[in-house]
This record gives sequence, structure tokens and C-alpha cells, in this order.
Amino acid sequence: MALSEWNIHMFRIINDSGKRYIYLNPIFEFLAEYTVYFLALGMIIYWCTRSKTNRIMVITALIAFVMAETAGKIAGQFHSNHQPFAELPDVNKLIEKSVDNSFPSDHTILFFSVCMSFWLFRKKSGFLWMLLAFSVALSRIGVGVHYPADVIAGAFIGLASAITVYRIVPKSSFLRQLLEVYEKGERSILPAKMKSKDF
Repeated sequence: MALSEWNIHMFRIINDSGKRYIYLNPIFEFLAEYTVYFLALGMIIYWCTRSKTNRIMVITALIAFVMAETAGKIAGQFHSNHQPFAELPDVNKLIEKSVDNSFPSDHTILFFSVCMSFWLFRKKSGFLWMLLAFSVALSRIGVGVHYPADVIAGAFIGLASAITVYRIVPKSSFLRQLLEVYEKGERSILPAKMKSKDF
């Protein structure tokens, strides 16, 4: 089976599941559209613990995302395809999306770069973040806005960026110095007793 045929075949299996089991549709829609707010909230909570480890983790995740998104834009220059709903008939389209290049999936890049960064720092809770990343990637197919190849490419880019950044950024003395300057200013505004333990 050719790659394009496999791509369409796998898309149909996942996307058509919402037609056969309609209770999946609101799940797909929620994961595809609203979990990004939970990801942002998680990063804010980690930062607000005032734990140095958590803050380095958040900074690492943000840098990994920027790196992954840049790589994704470059990849999009070498290959492009429109969203499935714009190319295929009878797609189970659940959310509004303008027609443009859907390769690779930006949502998948975001979740895999950030969630993989969390997992590298915190294996136990990070597993749940990675489960969320996989669920979001699947949901982007379920709502009809990405092919499997779009999310696989996005996941690969996100994972590679997270691993690369994790090997460099946490060891950076420059980063730790900048963080210390920031925290010194923070301590002058917020009392030290508000600092919480790692979690």
C-alpha cells in the first residue's frame, strides 16, 4: 500500500469512528480544541510553585516548542497538503478550520514538545502528559483537520526537539544565572514563605 493510500486509509478508520460511535465526537472535539488551555494552566502552575526544577522544566519546554515549531515551518516548505476535509468527500468535520497547509500538525508539535519535556523531568506525572499528547494527536484526526502523517510528523518533530533541548538547556549556567536574577527580583516582591515544595 502506497504511503498516500495508507494515509487516507488510516484517516478513514479514525475519522469514521465518530460516525459509527457518535459519543466519540464531543470527546474528539474537546481534546482537539480545549486541552491547550489545560496545557497552559499546567505550565503556569509549575512555574508558580517557585521550584527551580519546575521552572527550568517550563523554560526547557518553551524553548523546545519554539525549536519544534520552527522546524515544523521548515518541513512545511518541503511538503504540503490541505486538510482532509478540503480534499476528501464525506469527512466527519467537527471544528471550523481555514484551508491551508496541514503538514505538520501544529497542535501535535506543541503537545509533544512540551509534554515530552515534562516527561523527561518527571517520569511519573510526565506519563500522564504524554498520554494527553497522544490523545490530542488522535483527536486532530478525529475532528477531520489532519491526516495521520501530519500528526506523526508533528510528534516526531516535537519529540526530537524536546530531547535535544533537554540535553542542553538544563545544564546551561547562563540560564541558571538568568533564573537567579529573576528570582531575586521576585523575592523582593513576594515573601519567600510562599515558596512551595516540588511536586
